[in-house]
Amino acid sequence: MVPFRKPSSVWAGFLAPNPAKRWTELFFLAYSPVWITWVLCILGLSEWGYMSIGVTAAAPVVLAPIFLQPKAEREKPWHQRYWVKANAWVAIFGFVGNYLWTHYFYQVLGAAYTFKAHELNQVPITLYFMTHAYFALYHALANVLIRKARNVAKPWGPRAQLAAEIFVVFSLSYSTAFMETLTIAHFPYYTHKNKAQMYTDKPYTLWRAIVDALAASMLVTLLLDFWRLLAPTLEGASNEGLPWLAGVGASPETKL
Repeated sequence: MVPFRKPSSVWAGFLAPNPAKRWTELFFLAYSPVWITWVLCILGLSEWGYMSIGVTAAAPVVLAPIFLQPKAEREKPWHQRYWVKANAWVAIFGFVGNYLWTHYFYQVLGAAYTFKAHELNQVPITLYFMTHAYFALYHALANVLIRKARNVAKPWGPRAQLAAEIFVVFSLSYSTAFMETLTIAHFPYYTHKNKAQMYTDKPYTLWRAIVDALAASMLVTLLLDFWRLLAPTLEGASNEGLPWLAGVGASPETKL
């Protein structure tokens, strides 16, 4: 069991005042370098080999807090624990992203995964699990950086805080997209063809986390489809029809 600790003055602007939220974010950040390090060293496996990588990366995010959670979290009903709600949000958002949004990259950008894999809706199942691991990292990293930016800008008022948050979100969006593109370029089996409510004193329920994740998923789905309709496509790719209904871009390997 890992106890709650009061944040030092150096980290106070980054860390959440809520002890449960602070512990969960720190756990996600501390665990992420572990799975990233060993995943970078593994290539050339079978269908079940790749599946085991995804499950092994995602499982500690969900299971380790059961044994490591602080006493104050352990004493709460399971559905009120912050790490449970965070995992539910990340799981739903990640599932929708893989199940629907991957097809925009298949169709609009002409991308495809070519490694042997068990698939769900023409997306390797291992990627559903890997997404949970790295979205947990994004979840925690975005939270601490946005919190720090808002704390730094607080003396200049709400507009300055909003501007700081927009800057952090834009910077993180661009940098993560760039790094994902850079790293996947070296992967041999991938080819191309309301603010007040956020700060309310009322805590998130598990149901609210689920609804929020579904709402965010729907918003991104619409934005991606607007992108498909308005943006020019690469040569040889197509922007006709909903990508997740078109059945293109999938590898001919084992499917569900």
